[in-house]
Amino acid sequence: MESPTQNGRPVNGRARRAIKRLRGFTFVELMVVITIMVILITMAIPIYNRSIIRAKESVLKNNLFTLRTVIDNYSYDKGKAPQDLQALVTEGYLQKLPVDPMTGDNQGWRTVMEDASQSVSQSEPGIFDVHSGSDKMGLDGTAYSQW
Repeated sequence: MESPTQNGRPVNGRARRAIKRLRGFTFVELMVVITIMVILITMAIPIYNRSIIRAKESVLKNNLFTLRTVIDNYSYDKGKAPQDLQALVTEGYLQKLPVDPMTGDNQGWRTVMEDASQSVSQSEPGIFDVHSGSDKMGLDGTAYSQW
């Protein structure tokens, strides 16, 4: 049996071990690395999902603030509250209705009509407030439809 050679010269024990080490990783080393990666990913996914929800909640708060401000401006300017949210767009107070980030739709807003006895125009009570159309709970424990 021939001894291993490198460039035509015989290879001693130390060089043989060096060549053997250059071949790649062992199965155990690969499994340790994969296990560490899986642990890190399983820790990162909930944090990522929570940050997505936090961003949607921020957009929802901003959209609700905008809608409520525009409803108030419309009511002061016209002397009566709008009958529906589309009136805000047709009268030029909004370019388009904002999207409810929790439902992904701009038609799902829940409107609260004002009491006829307390409305500016008692013959035509209009929209007093607006809420999200989602039935999900926020990170703070309150329903989005209550915001």
